[in-house]
Amino acid sequence: MTNSTKESLALQEQGAPLQFLDLGQQFEEIRREVLLAVTRVLETQRFILGPEVEQFEKEVANYVGCRFAVACASGTDALILALLTLGIGPGDEVITTPFTFVATAGAITRAGAVPVFVDIDPDTYNLNPANLEAAISSRTRAIIPVHLFGLVAEMEGIMDVARKHRISVIEDAAQAIGASYRGQNAGTIGCMGCFSFFPSKNLGGAGDGGLVTTNDAAFAERLALLRVHGSRRKYEYELLGMNSRLDALQAAILRVKLSYLEYWTEKRRRNAERYRSLLSQAQRRGNLVLPNEPHGTRHVYNQFTIRCEKRDALRAHLRRNVIPTEIYYPYPLHLQPAFRYLGYKEGSLPKAESLARSVLSLPVYPELNKEQQQAIAEQIDEFYPDAGNKEE
Repeated sequence: MTNSTKESLALQEQGAPLQFLDLGQQFEEIRREVLLAVTRVLETQRFILGPEVEQFEKEVANYVGCRFAVACASGTDALILALLTLGIGPGDEVITTPFTFVATAGAITRAGAVPVFVDIDPDTYNLNPANLEAAISSRTRAIIPVHLFGLVAEMEGIMDVARKHRISVIEDAAQAIGASYRGQNAGTIGCMGCFSFFPSKNLGGAGDGGLVTTNDAAFAERLALLRVHGSRRKYEYELLGMNSRLDALQAAILRVKLSYLEYWTEKRRRNAERYRSLLSQAQRRGNLVLPNEPHGTRHVYNQFTIRCEKRDALRAHLRRNVIPTEIYYPYPLHLQPAFRYLGYKEGSLPKAESLARSVLSLPVYPELNKEQQQAIAEQIDEFYPDAGNKEE
């Protein structure tokens, strides 16, 4: 172990342990502004929707570059609302990726439709457009690509297939606010884009929150109606909606954080580039594969996810040296018990299954410093020369 690694780990053991995500550091940077924003809402006593939420919607729409933004209670609800806005329900099929958080496919099921999984591109972790045509049937109503880890999916190929078959595209941009693809921002390429403000996201609230973006005025109107039980006037219901309203307190906090988002994103991107340099030797040896950022894209690194040999053994080694990691995701959705009724078997989607056995996410949050990244990289380099002798 090098001296720098020993010194870094010694500091961690003295009461400053490295965290996978340190939201406390972020809060200290913006404490005063957040407390003022919360106080502002408390003084108005307007907690559900209202001016604070309306202003946040306008600011997000401006940031993303779309006409309308409709805030809701969570990223999951954003997906459900988008599906309901399209009238998708029982008897319909929606194509998506199996390599994502459960909410993507869960929302399809909650809308009454059937998720159809297609395999992914291992270079991007995202849905592979080449697999779409074979999955389309007469019941297919929509495609939900996921911009996983902060990288926009291959939207040109996806949109070409969707237009050919007259299928709607809903972007799951829960992890990708601020990401872009060939000059277009995540959430503005399909008919709707769905975002999450779960605390761990690049733009995270103090609890759950979500939002749907669109350039279609009719969609925006229907989304706003669906999130309040389908009611435009008190006790009058035009359609059956749901209770999915963003709290004004969350909107106020998110407005503060939105003003810092570009600054934090650039720090995440800086950390990603530093990893590329620090881990280049391990990559050249073939021990790991670093995340890809295809030409014309802007990756916002909600996660810095590598593919590596002897993943579980490496993770155990890092844990012993006080370095936290996460696995996103250990089991693809098509093999989860909740989706067993769909009939997929092991081997059905081999790329997603292979990645689930080899991916590992390293800390990449904006406040992560150079010394901490060096300590992580040195421990990875220390592991691999002896990896052949280690048990998984």
